[in-house]
Amino acid sequence: MSDPVIFDSASPRFALPLLYAGQAQKEAFVNEAFAVADALLHCSIEGEASAPPMTAADGQNWLVGPGATGEWAGREQTLACRQAGNWIFIAPRDGMRIFDLSTGQEQLFFHFWRKASTPVEPLGGTTVDGEARAAIGDLIAELRALGIFP
Repeated sequence: MSDPVIFDSASPRFALPLLYAGQAQKEAFVNEAFAVADALLHCSIEGEASAPPMTAADGQNWLVGPGATGEWAGREQTLACRQAGNWIFIAPRDGMRIFDLSTGQEQLFFHFWRKASTPVEPLGGTTVDGEARAAIGDLIAELRALGIFP
């Protein structure tokens, strides 16, 4: 695949190409902006991988994992988005959220991708409070249902 097109004038957050008055071939700029916007709106990923899947359908997004290889080499932590039979890569910004369809869990980017891990339920102790433990168990179950914990 060829290197991505670098646009002279782009939006500051996700580098969506901007149009000039009287610009020729506007469709290339507009289509690129639509492709990136399509990948980011209500962003979900198929999962995290270090190599492109053997078969990927247009519209699928993947989080590029550590040690990326092949077409994804050097693109760790970016979103690899399949559009028109090619990969476009989107660098995350602080505050960006994605939903991982493979785990049913949301991830947040703040310098690196973060996801919650399930806390260990309390066991043992000198005083056992059954109601408190049940409440903690219910809270953990609800946070799992919301996609916060795996």
